[in-house]
Amino acid sequence: MEPRVTFITLGVRDIGRSRKFYEALGFKASSASQPSVTFFDAGGVVLALFGRDALAEDASVPADGSGFSGFALAHNVNSEADVDRTLSEAVAAGAKLLKPGQKVFWGGYSGYFSDPDGHLWEVAYNPFMPLDGDGRPTLPERAA
Repeated sequence: MEPRVTFITLGVRDIGRSRKFYEALGFKASSASQPSVTFFDAGGVVLALFGRDALAEDASVPADGSGFSGFALAHNVNSEADVDRTLSEAVAAGAKLLKPGQKVFWGGYSGYFSDPDGHLWEVAYNPFMPLDGDGRPTLPERAA
């Protein structure tokens, strides 16, 4: 398998509500979107919104999961001030602030919000992985 992520699909309760939320964060829906699915360009990865029950059925798993889902999406920025600004923008768009921006154990600065369906988003400034001109993190060279 080639090590690559091409789509991140979130199972949501109300596609229209979630689409409006993500559009308020600045995401632009693709013309490929339909009433049953919305697609956003997320900087080289596609962020998709799909009905939670339909996604669970498609994967042949129960849809009744609750609590911590075991993952978080991340949005990295260029400064601590950008973390605070981005968290404020998310809250203004309808997010729930879970953890305000603060210095963290690994030497950066981050905070968390959840979208209307409870999906976790970390907003982080990582001084050890600066962003390139396209806003993508630059990883250190691979270990030998």
